[in-house]
Amino acid sequence: RNHMEKGNHSEATEFILSGLTDRPELQVPLFVVFLLIYGITLVGNGGIILLIMTDPRLHTPMYFFLSNLSFCDLCFSSMISPKFLLNFLAERKSISYIACAVQLYLSIVFTDVECLLLAVMAYDRYVAICNPLLYRVTMSRQLCNQLVAGVYAVGVVDSMIHTWLTFRLSFCNSNIINHFTCDVPPLLAISCSDTRINEIVMFAFMCCTGVSSLVTVLLSYVYITSTILQIRSGRHKAFSTCSFHLTVVVLFYGTQFFIYLCPTSSYSTERDRVASVFYTLVIPMLNPLIYSLRNKEVKDALRRAMNKLLTNSCLTV
Repeated sequence: RNHMEKGNHSEATEFILSGLTDRPELQVPLFVVFLLIYGITLVGNGGIILLIMTDPRLHTPMYFFLSNLSFCDLCFSSMISPKFLLNFLAERKSISYIACAVQLYLSIVFTDVECLLLAVMAYDRYVAICNPLLYRVTMSRQLCNQLVAGVYAVGVVDSMIHTWLTFRLSFCNSNIINHFTCDVPPLLAISCSDTRINEIVMFAFMCCTGVSSLVTVLLSYVYITSTILQIRSGRHKAFSTCSFHLTVVVLFYGTQFFIYLCPTSSYSTERDRVASVFYTLVIPMLNPLIYSLRNKEVKDALRRAMNKLLTNSCLTV
């Protein structure tokens, strides 16, 4: 353990991440698996962003929000994966106090952004399906920019509060984090300070951002379903568009509530690790696949991009 004494306050100068597993025979196979997952995440999300930027037909509010979701997933995964992968091969899985604080801060920012973006995307689908004639006017470029800016502002403020509350605590019992990343629950679990305020604030913010976002999504889909059932043509396309978003919503909100609404007293390391792997590494990989593999507009845009690339290559030759 590394500590720095300041009066009667003991502060860790670094933490040790226990990682995903301590079994030596699994380190290399898991490294390969998660390196592949990270590679797919980079290619998938980067490809979605590039496709939306370069194809004028995808310059709509829906794909503007999707590109921001892909950017969020790209940043979130890139903030966790490199250190996570390195620790599979490292003998000493340490992370400095500052690096841990930065990792926690950014992870909360991007978690909040993704959570709120999913609510914004649900509202966008509600306007598109329930008020199609007013869609272009309602979802103006100015409003879209304001919504995204607001989402990031909430994430930044929320993260500042959580990070400050977490790192004002003393970690005098242990500096070994039973996790593969710096997250609030495992940090609270090793603190020797009173963490009740942290738990109350975490629960309150989770209700404000998580529950309010989920309520927005549910209400939007109640109206969407009601509207779709009343129309005779175009039902399949409307349901298909919404099904991509709903799949992502269920995956993301499910793991978030599972982790953050459990009290510290019933904190389970193994349970939290599995859920965290899912939402920090697997979901960012799945999102572009969910939105692109069955989305006709994205597939058409990809086909146009490939044809243009092949044509340019032939002309160059």
